[in-house]
Amino acid sequence: MTDRFSFALNATDGRARTGAIQTPRGEVRTPAFMPVGTAATVKAMLPESVRQTGADILLGNTYHLMLRPGAERIARLGGLHQFMNWQRPILTDSGGFQVMSLAGLRKLTEEGVTFSSHVDGSKHFLSPETSMEIQRLLGSDIVMAFDECPALPAAEEDVAKSMRLSMRWAQRSRDAFGDRPGHALFGIMQGGVTRELREESAEALKAIGFEGYAIGGLAVGEGQEAMLGVLDYAPGLLPEDRPRYLMGVGKPDDIVGAVQRGIDMMDCVLPSRSGRTGQAWTRRGQVNIKNARHADDPRPLDEACSCPACTGYSRAYLHHVFRSGEMISGMLLTWHNLHYYQELMAGLREAIAAQRLDDFVAEFHAMREGGDIPPL
Repeated sequence: MTDRFSFALNATDGRARTGAIQTPRGEVRTPAFMPVGTAATVKAMLPESVRQTGADILLGNTYHLMLRPGAERIARLGGLHQFMNWQRPILTDSGGFQVMSLAGLRKLTEEGVTFSSHVDGSKHFLSPETSMEIQRLLGSDIVMAFDECPALPAAEEDVAKSMRLSMRWAQRSRDAFGDRPGHALFGIMQGGVTRELREESAEALKAIGFEGYAIGGLAVGEGQEAMLGVLDYAPGLLPEDRPRYLMGVGKPDDIVGAVQRGIDMMDCVLPSRSGRTGQAWTRRGQVNIKNARHADDPRPLDEACSCPACTGYSRAYLHHVFRSGEMISGMLLTWHNLHYYQELMAGLREAIAAQRLDDFVAEFHAMREGGDIPPL
């Protein structure tokens, strides 16, 4: 066990990297996928079940937790780890993205953002300083700088103005974070899909200095081609000896493309949200368990998967409980999806270490192109 935060690269294959982040609460193997525990829970999962899927770290949400139950209350109850019974590392986002996407009326100034809660309409204020304080009260291991994330597409001058505001906020986040041994602060690169703006943002962040660096402002409507276009150069603008985190991504093929381009960490609500809506992610692509073709199918979702949904239940059963609105449907499909995502990450780490990433990626795409098993 370490009392510090550190990152070590173990192997590379092309631009892809595998390594480990060390924190006082344990190791995070990279590339890592972080399940999202928005409101101090990964929906439909027990924390120990999330760990069984292979997750080393979870993501918690500053915006949601400050509104309900409140950061002060969580601090009084022993911090977020104790509150949600997850003793391993937690990363908290800064709240900036949710203020953009969820909050009601919002007013943006140099100082911060005043917004109306989507829960009850109450007025709140978030700034770099308040975001750092809330994340300190939560006790997260990795804290994200407070930024503004514009929705794409947007005019380049608006993206530039927003990015420069985020860079000033990054400095204020660094100042407010202070000296917290064992905890890390990550800066967030912005700049939309414009290379010059991304370069300017990266230089500003490196001048401030962070324990890790995120690439923000992607997966917000620009499409996969544009996102991967940015990832062709953006990770290389950031320090090689620090973790690189792509925020809010994504689908399995997005993850594979991002890892090929040098990304170390990702998060997304997709595996858990899909599980609750009857969508399963498998090696053969997506399976929609709602479809009538599964009603009489005694086979598992994926015969090669060792999760409880695949080892204990048939497609017919999963179809039935989804159609019946039974709670176990979301539980089993979420477990399966998180298991599949973690299996994919383990496969990527092994392939990078063995210098056979190209083969792994070719097999990944070939399997998916084959599609789901034929109906009976």
